[in-house]
Amino acid sequence: MLSIRRIGAIGRTYRHIHRYRQILGILFQYGFGELLRDLRLEEYLEFGLQILSKKKDEHLEKLTRAEKLRKAMEDLGPTFVKMGQILSTRPDLIPLRYIHELAKLQDSVPPFPYEEARQIFTAEIGRAPEEVFEHIDPVPLAAASIGQVHRARLAETGAEVVVKIQRPRIRETIEVDLEILLHLAALAEKHLEELEIHRPTRIIKEFARNLEKELNYVTEAANIEHFARRCIEDDTVYVPRVFRDYSTRLVLTMEYVDGIKASNVEQLRKQGYDLPEIARRGATLIMKQIFVNGFFHGDPHPGNIFILPGNVICFLDFGMMGRISRQEREDFSDLIIQVVSRNDRKATDTVLKLTAYDREPDRAELERDLTQLIDQFFYLPLKELEMGPLLHQLLEILARHALRVRPNLFLMLKAIASADGLGRQLDPDFEIARHAEPFVRKIQMNRFNPRRLAHEMLDSTGEFVYLLKEVPRELRAILHQARQGKMTIEFQHRGLEQLLYTQDRTSNRIAFAIVLAALIIGSSLIVLSGIPPKWHQIPVIGLIGFVVAGIMGFWLLLSILRRGRM
Repeated sequence: MLSIRRIGAIGRTYRHIHRYRQILGILFQYGFGELLRDLRLEEYLEFGLQILSKKKDEHLEKLTRAEKLRKAMEDLGPTFVKMGQILSTRPDLIPLRYIHELAKLQDSVPPFPYEEARQIFTAEIGRAPEEVFEHIDPVPLAAASIGQVHRARLAETGAEVVVKIQRPRIRETIEVDLEILLHLAALAEKHLEELEIHRPTRIIKEFARNLEKELNYVTEAANIEHFARRCIEDDTVYVPRVFRDYSTRLVLTMEYVDGIKASNVEQLRKQGYDLPEIARRGATLIMKQIFVNGFFHGDPHPGNIFILPGNVICFLDFGMMGRISRQEREDFSDLIIQVVSRNDRKATDTVLKLTAYDREPDRAELERDLTQLIDQFFYLPLKELEMGPLLHQLLEILARHALRVRPNLFLMLKAIASADGLGRQLDPDFEIARHAEPFVRKIQMNRFNPRRLAHEMLDSTGEFVYLLKEVPRELRAILHQARQGKMTIEFQHRGLEQLLYTQDRTSNRIAFAIVLAALIIGSSLIVLSGIPPKWHQIPVIGLIGFVVAGIMGFWLLLSILRRGRM
């Protein structure tokens, strides 16, 4: 697992001070200086923030705050680019206006030298690339923030493959950045009341968990094989083979696929591909992944889809996969049915079931907003019903009512919107709703399958019997603890962080002042006693004590004045 530790105030010496300066400097450059000052970083770091300030760029002044954040992340490097990409799929963690901007982040960085890639491959596989491959191209096909891809040919079978190799020391680089981010997030929670609701430390920890999956190519290999098993009987889709003997946590070797990108419509048309058929197959595949398998490609944009001869669709890049439970699929199909049948009240109930919230929203107002959305989109001809704008407005309504979409459901909605967008590129008459309808109907019908009903009834009966058996035992345990005086009631206080911080600062100043007074008194006694050595008839030790006391007093006064309180 990624190792991230909180940076403390003790010692005031950090292992990563150079990187910390670099991050703060870029954030200042993009106009986040005021935010950083509000974090009171001077109390934790021994360099002044003012030295990081730079001249304001007039071009940057015209950008929105979300655009500035995106550009800052691009300048800050791999960790921040990857964090932005992951956060762009998490409307439950960050405001919607940042979601759309962070989705534009480009994961393209200069490649690292082939010799380093060779060393990593040799260390991981136990054999040098030239022993495994008949040929490997030292110039990578592509380079991203986590790793880069080289084309090669296996010596044993002659199979054409691509080898993804992780960047050297990328894990250490990411861990350093995560430690700094966790420190900044903790300060934000402590000093910025308006950011506390978003729980910045939770965002960083969640990001670390997601990034751990991307840093482990074994996970991606498992995703590919799982996906392939689900599609084994479907000849309209092709999944590249993984070569497990030459794949590890840092190296992934898989079959090279020579196809045309789905976004290259002109090339597909020139080669004689059936574009409406590709659009139909693509939509059917996405719907099958979501509504039948519950395991779907989380990023099916045109760059991740190749078209092979025979209008066969090949998915690439399995780093981000989505999972959706049977209950969630049924709830989502319920929502579609309720929207189509104009049952606004039940649609509102289902939306609340599919989202998370801290406080119950105003149901009447939510129902009114959802009704307006339905009126705006669902009376359009199917050909004009676009999932992208619909998803955008739905998320805006949910954000307005403080409702959070679960990450897997958001990924699902994005996958459907991507399939809709690609389908319209390939076929102007494409209608995503027509492809979703049979899958939604099938889910509804499956609920009344006699075998399933019997199985669920049996499960419920078993759980009820287990509950009846456990209740007396649990009650006996509670009474036993109460009789022995071992029962405890725990109270949790919230909202005391600022008070504790103020108390801590006050006690530190008092202790500082006591030490200062003791130093002055001690130095005075030494001067009066005339203890040698002396300088101009004044004891040197007493003189040093007065100088140190003067510096400490001046420091204490500056600290008080800087906070604006005496």
